[in-house]
Amino acid sequence: MTRQNRAYLSGLAAVLCWSTVATAFKLSLAWLTPAQLLLFASLSSCVVLGSILVLQGKAGQLRQLNVGALRTSLVFGALNPALYYLILFQAYDRLPAQEAQIINYTWAITMALLAVPLLKQPLRRQDIAAAILCYFGVVVIASHGNLLDIHFSDPLGVILALISTLIWALYWIFSTRDLREPVPGLFLNFLCALPLILGWCLFTGELENIRWQGVWGAVYVGVFEMGLTFVLWLNAMKLTESTARISNLIFISPLLSLAFIGLVLDEPILGSTLWGLGLIVGGLLVQQTGKP
Repeated sequence: MTRQNRAYLSGLAAVLCWSTVATAFKLSLAWLTPAQLLLFASLSSCVVLGSILVLQGKAGQLRQLNVGALRTSLVFGALNPALYYLILFQAYDRLPAQEAQIINYTWAITMALLAVPLLKQPLRRQDIAAAILCYFGVVVIASHGNLLDIHFSDPLGVILALISTLIWALYWIFSTRDLREPVPGLFLNFLCALPLILGWCLFTGELENIRWQGVWGAVYVGVFEMGLTFVLWLNAMKLTESTARISNLIFISPLLSLAFIGLVLDEPILGSTLWGLGLIVGGLLVQQTGKP
């Protein structure tokens, strides 16, 4: 198998995993609160990432940590997974899976807009056009296509989904200045976030009445959304001869995700969802034009 084919295989495996997690979120949230889901998923992710570090022979790097690295890990961990997933899971708890997951795909546009003030990058015409297309797609999805009499079924859920894209975009913008290796860095982020998540669960009383039927779903989320999939995607990006070839695989994910949502959750896929998805994907493609 050629190096590029191995990159495709690893990238497609990551996309397939990501395509299932919206369904896993909803199944788990039928039994767990968003904070409970986050706690068990983060614990699982720590186990997976720690095991990968041991298998890669990189666990020894953790002994070389200094106060600055721990402080960085705490800040990043507070953003992701703690704040990001807590808000994202609350959005999924309020919205149909098809709406929450597609709105979440607008994070790339949010990042491009935030990069203007934070990274001093120029705002291109493509970015403005892409933002208009993507956020119009959000309106179509959230209003169920009723554009003449816009009424959102759950405005707070839509706001939470959009806020999650803001936090995710900030996380990746700040990550451009992060000098740590990706896998050890992500492991430390999750490890440092655990006390914050546990503290929140204690403060809100969510360590009581845990329904264990949802824990296996949380484990699945920790493995395939937060842990293993990141390593698969990173491996694909290292192996590929063209970053664009692998990056474009991500456009398969929302369509696969809708298929899983319809088949497993038995959630009717609305025409407005497909129209909104088309606008968002179109906006993301417009954003890619003119990039090296």
